[in-house]
Amino acid sequence: MVSIDDTFFPGGTAGPDQGWEDPDRELSSSLALFEGDEGALDLAQRRALVALLKQRFITAHSHPREWRTLTANPRLFRSRLNDVFLDLHLDVDREVAYKRPAVPEDGGRFPTLLYDTAWSREETILMVYLRTRSRSEEAAGASRTFVDRQDLLEYVASLRPAHATDQAGDARRAIKAIEGLNRAGLLVGLSTAERFEVSPAIDVVLPLERLQELLRWLRSQNDTGKPDFSDEDNVDIDGEGDL
Repeated sequence: MVSIDDTFFPGGTAGPDQGWEDPDRELSSSLALFEGDEGALDLAQRRALVALLKQRFITAHSHPREWRTLTANPRLFRSRLNDVFLDLHLDVDREVAYKRPAVPEDGGRFPTLLYDTAWSREETILMVYLRTRSRSEEAAGASRTFVDRQDLLEYVASLRPAHATDQAGDARRAIKAIEGLNRAGLLVGLSTAERFEVSPAIDVVLPLERLQELLRWLRSQNDTGKPDFSDEDNVDIDGEGDL
């Protein structure tokens, strides 16, 4: 299974780029940053474009500097992404930006830099939980949604079928799922935290129509309406992953 933290760049991670000069420095006379550089973007714009390409999504919270640069001139970034058959989707209300494969007008598929990814079943169940909690809090007028680690663990445990007897293994997979969603940026906070904020990007990763499909899937897994797990099963949620 491919982690969404894997990147197009060998050995890359989702954290801040290393080895660059001070990103706040002023470029005195040219956009050129290295010998032979013919790029047309300034340093801040290049950093924002790299963040868009490396991450499944960026938010005003996770990448504040890149978000400001992106929203200052979204058409510029949309053009660069279109050059490689990608579309820019910008949700200004939720302050989330993400890329998706462009779709030809006459059908078919363009070449793509994206690859398919799969979430574990535990991650999928937690994402359904986060999405439903986020919708509920939003309907109640809350601008932010928080969840407790223990609530997440108990929710996963509540959906184990009666014949699942490996409680220790189940608990490890649930903990690993929380860690995975934290690395993905869907659970905001320290990895060791007992309480997390739910990223508004959950609405991007799990749109309403897909949420409804997954809820039907969860209910159909066995006679009790709870999912029947196998240890190696993964679930493809949105079909396209990171570079």
